[in-house]
Amino acid sequence: MKTILLAYEERPVAPRVVERTVQLAKALGAKVIVTSVAPILLTKGQGPWDPADPPSRHREEVDHAAARLAELGVQGVETVVTGGDPAHAIVELADERKADLIVLGAHDGGLVSRLFEGSVGDAVAHRAHTDVLIVH
Repeated sequence: MKTILLAYEERPVAPRVVERTVQLAKALGAKVIVTSVAPILLTKGQGPWDPADPPSRHREEVDHAAARLAELGVQGVETVVTGGDPAHAIVELADERKADLIVLGAHDGGLVSRLFEGSVGDAVAHRAHTDVLIVH
């Protein structure tokens, strides 16, 4: 295993996602790429970004994750901020960078949220061409 793609989002599960990525990267000598995806709105009359969830927030997230990874001993972390459908963008980046594993956090919403919004983790797991670790 050479490359781990960490799909990062600041949520309650985030510290466990980073810790698990550190464990795997150290054990396997793998490179880590951290990504966060700013969703694009398809509503008429607004810009492409949700004002409450702009790319700048995602830049802060990946920088925070990379700093935490470095504190825990994982050096040379690459960061990538992108936009679009989160699941599609994560799978596409994993394919482009030939990631051997995608690590992301479990959905922390309730049943209603999962039914109507879906889970990025579920979508990534179904679409990915590589292994996916969903951390709880």
